[in-house]
Amino acid sequence: MQSNLTHLFSPLKLRGHKLKNRIFSTGHMAVMLEDDKPTDAMVAYHEAKARGGAALTIIEAARVHPSGNSGRPAIRAYEPECIAGYAKLADACHPHGCKVFAQLTHPGREMTMAADGSHAVAYAPSTIPNERFHVMPRAMSISLIGEIIEGFESSAKNLKNAGVDGIEIVSSHGYLLGQFLNPKNNYRKDRYGGSFDNRLRLLREALQAVRRGAGEDLVLGIRLSGEEKEHDGLKIDDVLPIAQALDEETELDYISVTAGTSAGLSGSTHIVPSMRFQIGYTAPIAASIRACVQKPIFVAGRINQPQTAEEILADQSADMCGMTRALISDPEMPNKARRGSFDEICACVACNQACIGHMLNACSISCIQRPETGRELIYGKVKQAISSRKIMVVGGGPAGLKAAAVAAKRGHEVTLYEASSQLGGQINLAQKLPGRAEFGGVTANLSHELNQTNAKISLNQRVDLDFIQATAPDVIILATGAKAFERDLEDADDAHVVSAEQVLEGNVNVGTRVVIADWRCDWVGLGLAEMLARDGCQVRLVVNGTVPGQTIPQYARDQWLGDLHKLGVETTTHTRLFSASEDTVFMQHTLSGEAVVFEGVDTLVTALGSQPVTALEDALDDWSAEVHVIGDSLCPRTVEEAVLEGLKIGAMV
Repeated sequence: MQSNLTHLFSPLKLRGHKLKNRIFSTGHMAVMLEDDKPTDAMVAYHEAKARGGAALTIIEAARVHPSGNSGRPAIRAYEPECIAGYAKLADACHPHGCKVFAQLTHPGREMTMAADGSHAVAYAPSTIPNERFHVMPRAMSISLIGEIIEGFESSAKNLKNAGVDGIEIVSSHGYLLGQFLNPKNNYRKDRYGGSFDNRLRLLREALQAVRRGAGEDLVLGIRLSGEEKEHDGLKIDDVLPIAQALDEETELDYISVTAGTSAGLSGSTHIVPSMRFQIGYTAPIAASIRACVQKPIFVAGRINQPQTAEEILADQSADMCGMTRALISDPEMPNKARRGSFDEICACVACNQACIGHMLNACSISCIQRPETGRELIYGKVKQAISSRKIMVVGGGPAGLKAAAVAAKRGHEVTLYEASSQLGGQINLAQKLPGRAEFGGVTANLSHELNQTNAKISLNQRVDLDFIQATAPDVIILATGAKAFERDLEDADDAHVVSAEQVLEGNVNVGTRVVIADWRCDWVGLGLAEMLARDGCQVRLVVNGTVPGQTIPQYARDQWLGDLHKLGVETTTHTRLFSASEDTVFMQHTLSGEAVVFEGVDTLVTALGSQPVTALEDALDDWSAEVHVIGDSLCPRTVEEAVLEGLKIGAMV
């Protein structure tokens, strides 16, 4: 079967290089470095995308000067020692027909800690503070600017010697070159500030320096934020003249368009937009720029399906589509799309949990649906079992689905038993939250992976000790999940108390004045608050943490917090639930110990977490055969841990 994605699978030529299709992976920090150099794990990570059919993979932003180094590990492209790592990456991807570009950047004032944990000195065009990181930078001297320009040139020379195919200069997301472009950040009175041409000077000089270092054969691009989406950020009307000026630069081969800025919390949510943003929402921004320039336009931002990319290309909004998280979720996506096997694609749901969420926690990135990503050296290839065994998987949530699929791929005789009429477990509740319907795709993707094997699925089948004894499996994998944690509230007999699960299932009536007691500090409290506020309730969201959504990735949380503020949801932090009466909820401040009382309450909604379901595990205490417990039935956490444990046990049994 062939796909009809004629635009997506047409080639694009840039400076003598041929990109075989229009799918590329944007530069992103993978946290797979050692001594600031690419590791074998990083090589395998990019090679997986190359093998899967991507035309181009862009290696993460590398530093061009020591003044841009921070506590967050990054490749130091200005040091010749980086050459070997880049060469390994290029050598691994090229045999698959995949081009390799490298990014060069300087963060400017977007600095946090130095490597030793102290505060780094941040440099910027002018002494204008950063709102997000609370950094007051030092204005750059002319001599330092000169050193940084030299760093761009020497870094480009190193990249050329490594054998990469192109270089992308980062002027997006409010980093140094973008800071010079913005008159609200650049108050300089010298030749690098003031007029439009002066503010553009550093970017032009960086472009020329990179071309000198790279020579004439390498492709050279620039990444811009078409809209910074921040109160003092660049707007599209500011960026169009910049793009038009760059279009006249003969050294430049393409412009890559994205959205957002690191400078503020609002703008930063666009760096890796969550499922709360519309699919392909950056395409109109790219289209505006493409309409006024001649050079090819790359675009990225919530392009998670090949059909979406095809529409963007067909509409002539852009010439290349960045599909980074789509490739993290399924490195084989391009090959599957090319042959028309769309149902086989494990589509990204933009949860941001294991990709950017891991990166922000200084961990190697992966995917909640496909934990093999980032672990290619361990789980990249399915190893056949020495002998086939009869395996019983109890529970059809994400942990059970993944365990059954992997075990079946290895040649085992697998049957999955689910007590209810549908697969998915707690995903079925999570997808009912506002803006979270896309999360249901996790069940669809894992179910499809299982259906591609010879495993059997038995729904509406409760498993007890008698059933196990009659079935006589060689191995039992318990993925029985968790149930809502409930606690007794003193003197609360007259209070209307319901659980988050009951609200999501639609089994209870909720009054107009609601207090949500949120111990979880995750998606549940945020989602319930939005749902009930949109239903017309007066909502007070009270969390036992420092901020609502404390435990979820900040780019997803911060956008949600802005939406709740618009809806008039009142939030209270550092507060634990104590008790309730007919119309009053009694709480306690977790730091001061003082009472916190909410009056005029019709309904108290509790989101107090989950506890594992262990009845079957307890019944099997004396079972002589092999038993494994995974997912929430082992310890309630998130979908990520459930799927990862399913992978690990499926690969082990």
